[in-house]
Amino acid sequence: MMAKVVTFGEIMMRIAPYHFERLAQARTMQVTYGGGEANVAVSLTHFGHDVWFVSRLPKNPLGDSAVQVLKSYGVNTDYVIRGGSRIGIYFLEHGASIRPSRVVYDRAYSAASEMDESMVNWEEVFGGKDWFHITGITPAVSEGCARTSLEAVQAAKKAGLTVSCDLNYRKKLWTQDQARETMQHLVQHVDVIIANEEDAADVFGIHAENSDITGGKLSVDSYKSVARQLINVSSAKKVAITLRESISASDNGWSAMLFDGKGFFVSRKYPIHLVDRVGGGDSFSAGLIHGLSSNWDAQQALEFAVAASALKQTIPGDMNLVSEEEVMKLVEGDLSGRVQR
Repeated sequence: MMAKVVTFGEIMMRIAPYHFERLAQARTMQVTYGGGEANVAVSLTHFGHDVWFVSRLPKNPLGDSAVQVLKSYGVNTDYVIRGGSRIGIYFLEHGASIRPSRVVYDRAYSAASEMDESMVNWEEVFGGKDWFHITGITPAVSEGCARTSLEAVQAAKKAGLTVSCDLNYRKKLWTQDQARETMQHLVQHVDVIIANEEDAADVFGIHAENSDITGGKLSVDSYKSVARQLINVSSAKKVAITLRESISASDNGWSAMLFDGKGFFVSRKYPIHLVDRVGGGDSFSAGLIHGLSSNWDAQQALEFAVAASALKQTIPGDMNLVSEEEVMKLVEGDLSGRVQR
């Protein structure tokens, strides 16, 4: 039986130049929508789950468009509050080869950033649900969002839901000290922590030895220590860490590890020629939630999550639009990319 999942965060308008142009030279751009928790919600609907997205959007055509995108992928938007004056925006400049991708935020004073604790009836939202997912981006958006995020994880635990949190540190939204001050409280109500190869260091000062992130050299053994330390500073029972070996902005090695408090599990590594890496971590979170909520064993859940997120990075846009069947084919070893007829 599929889990009933709630996610809470900000969905933004994404504006990006075509054909790897720089923002300064682009004269036409593509508009799509995305955001950490919204991306997870869409991925999970493709795996067959019932998903509710909690957020706030302006009552105008741009807010309407974002809601319609979510609805078109099967996400329930009953708990999307309508109000405020603007939708958050981010501009994405796609990198290539040795030139990195770049994000420019335009989300100050967005409808979602003006949320506070009085706006959401969490008891109603979590009634009859199984899982709650949030990221470290949402509390970084504003002090009101930070307070609401803490209230949400506390209410989810009280209601008996499994709670997952992707640390997702964003240096353009807050400082490391601000992140640590907020997240050290939030993770006391979390069952599953998800992080990338940098998050633990940025948020909690937990560093992986013998790893060179910019040089693309990661030591799995070092991240075992990171996972143990994340367990120690939180209430989490499981910690998953994605491991991106950045060969260039166009080619990455992609794998992950999972620690369940007793044993360590390491996935296979995928060589990815990137189409769009944004949302890769979110698709991993969704794949892991799918596997764990389906009571798969740890290795199976991990392999599914890594394969799902590898596929996402071949798809334009923030959201992962693949089925469980497509992911399982990759898990089973079909990396040929042959045309399916």
